[in-house]
Amino acid sequence: MDAVAHGKRVIEMEANALRVMQDRLGEPFAQAVGMLKVVLDERGKIVVVGIGKSGNIGHKIAATLNSTGSTAVVLNSQNALHGDLGLVSDGDAVIMLSYSGETLELLDLLPHIKRFDVKVIALTGKPDSTLSQHSDVTLDTSVEREACPMNLAPTSSSTAMLVMGDALAMVLLEARGFDEKQFARFHPGGALGRALLTKVSDIMRANDLLAQVGESATVQDALVAMSTARAGACVVLAADGKLAGIFTHGDFARSYQADPMVGSRAVADLMTRGPICVSADSLAAEAVQTIGSHRIDDVVVLDAEGKPVGLVDTQDLARLKIV
Repeated sequence: MDAVAHGKRVIEMEANALRVMQDRLGEPFAQAVGMLKVVLDERGKIVVVGIGKSGNIGHKIAATLNSTGSTAVVLNSQNALHGDLGLVSDGDAVIMLSYSGETLELLDLLPHIKRFDVKVIALTGKPDSTLSQHSDVTLDTSVEREACPMNLAPTSSSTAMLVMGDALAMVLLEARGFDEKQFARFHPGGALGRALLTKVSDIMRANDLLAQVGESATVQDALVAMSTARAGACVVLAADGKLAGIFTHGDFARSYQADPMVGSRAVADLMTRGPICVSADSLAAEAVQTIGSHRIDDVVVLDAEGKPVGLVDTQDLARLKIV
């Protein structure tokens, strides 16, 4: 058996199922987002409930909602009729997941859910199912077939349900104006938390660790400054103390190949003018994004007056576990 070929076939089948779902996404999705936004704006919460694989997907959807500021809880349908129904309150929204739409545990629970003043959103592959008929909005997650060779194990269908949940969470995030600073509040731990809560001023190379020379300096002067600061780049200052450019070891290596006597040349002739910069008060996450999007190794840090006060080296991000 060609395992790689079979693996690609599974991925392609699931990808095709997602493309079909994308094409049929329409007004019900917009209605669901609107319902969820109203519920959250009025201090309600989102209750997610499902059974089996759908239940597992429900846990992930709830986790994504919570991490993006949309309060969500998971209701265990088997325990709901024995006290856990207390999780539900008037004004909530309930997302019910069942591919068949005929899952007995959910249908038994549905009448009791409907006694509350809640909005019910169904994620199902059967838009004409009992669950769909008793929901306020139905999001169609149907697939032509599972990626399972026997067309039995939930694969394409569970992926479709998961992606639909992600789409709800992400569009809801945008609708509510959720930004990076709010995101940071919910992710204080790990590399993500460090990147979101740490400021550029906390990680930049400054003072004795910042290599800098004036525009009149030579390349040799810049190399000495970089060696002293143990840095891979040197900030070049204009006469007024503002940024003129940046000179890196890479610039030197390229110049040396063309002219071995480059050390006596003016650094201003070989530096990069108008380099990429970030503010000292910005989040470290911005420096990470800037370095990645521009594919550079160093970014200059400026103060409120536009003067260079530091340098962020991509190697520092790894050492400080920012990435």
